[in-house]
Amino acid sequence: MCAWLSVVVAGAAAGCTGSLGSSGQGRATTVASPSPVFVSTAAPEAAVGRQLTWFLRAVAGLPWSRQVILAHFDSSYLAQVSPDQLNMVLEQTMLSLGAYAPPSGASLTGLVWQDPAHDPDSLLAVASFGRVKLAVNIAADGTGLISGLLLRPYLPSWAQVDRELAALAPDTSLLAARVSPGGSCTPVHQVAASAARPLASMAKLFVLGALAHQIAAARVSWNQELTVTDALKSPGSGSLQDVPAGTRVPVQQTAAKMISLSDNTAADMLMHLVGRSAVQAQDRQWSDHAALNVPFLTPREFFVLLLADYPALANRYLSLAQNRRAAFLASSVDPLPLTPAQAQSLALAWTGPRDIDTIETFASPDDICRAFAGLQQLAAQPAVAPIGPILSADNGGIGLDPAQWPTVWFKGGNQPGVATLGYLATNSKGQTFVVVAMLSNPAAELPPSALPGLAAIAQAAFQLVR
Repeated sequence: MCAWLSVVVAGAAAGCTGSLGSSGQGRATTVASPSPVFVSTAAPEAAVGRQLTWFLRAVAGLPWSRQVILAHFDSSYLAQVSPDQLNMVLEQTMLSLGAYAPPSGASLTGLVWQDPAHDPDSLLAVASFGRVKLAVNIAADGTGLISGLLLRPYLPSWAQVDRELAALAPDTSLLAARVSPGGSCTPVHQVAASAARPLASMAKLFVLGALAHQIAAARVSWNQELTVTDALKSPGSGSLQDVPAGTRVPVQQTAAKMISLSDNTAADMLMHLVGRSAVQAQDRQWSDHAALNVPFLTPREFFVLLLADYPALANRYLSLAQNRRAAFLASSVDPLPLTPAQAQSLALAWTGPRDIDTIETFASPDDICRAFAGLQQLAAQPAVAPIGPILSADNGGIGLDPAQWPTVWFKGGNQPGVATLGYLATNSKGQTFVVVAMLSNPAAELPPSALPGLAAIAQAAFQLVR
């Protein structure tokens, strides 16, 4: 036996042929196994987590010296695999799988699993070795030394993706869809893809769509300048809230900030330019759930309702019939002052979800796919072509290989209790896919692992749709 060192390629060294080992074989798993549970987006502080961190960094320095190996691998492991064999098998494994480690070492993609009930001293992680992703199983003994190591290609499955998604929040949705040249979305895989979920900043896709239609109709131009005013300054993400009132910003730059920086003031300025009715019309065109978004809130209105005199103001708004809410916004919400400093002070008390099922903009992954597909159709028009660079300025950290996926569009959003990610990507064959993932929990904050975990799920989805 060659201890718990698997290379997956046949005849790697010393007679090893596949999954090996007596001490660790019973707990070795593949990434698709239902046994481990998603626990983190980083190596835990426990001994096995520290050894995982060391291995990913040190693999760039192969072959290791005997002293290094003795310092990290336990004696029972080395009784079955000598230091020379360990170096040879690891180097041949990396070569056979087309993997390599940059000088800084391999890097976690954001997925770490553990089975704390049955095997708390082993981890299953996914790491990038150059452009190749490998599943890494690693175990530690009672003294914290490595007692098991397994490398395999990372082969995600839809079942595994669904398990990872379900572990992140009580309310989840996922859509992976193929987009036709005509702009139709055909699902490849879906989880509650028609359910309306809170969008957070992903709602800005509808603002961009309304703007694009007005540019296509020559009612607005990309070079047209907008003025930053105190009345349109919105707290939260972005930079325009911090510039002096009276600053002039071209429409194209404003739209770019709204998408790439999720600039809330930029969204307010563009909604003021095109009009709330135009954004609501765009919502109706792309979404089956537009009736939930009347009136379509500006970011500033959203923050005033959830920060200023909360929950009294929010409750007054919600008590009104839907057809009376726009007038209430104009009379009782829009005139209220809310400077960035005031918002920052009030936000200190915002420690959990606030009315995410009622004061929000809502859509389903199906709706968001139609929005991305609609924007792609609009971007094909020369006058509206800047939409492409605007949506591709930030890829959301998904890490798709640019040689295989030369075009990646992204928009996401998050607030307490809500996380959303949406991507449109076109591969080197000219095929376009959309992946949308949504999480929400009206009762509690999402874990810190939510957004990076969601990005890793989206990345796995793009591997599976190819």
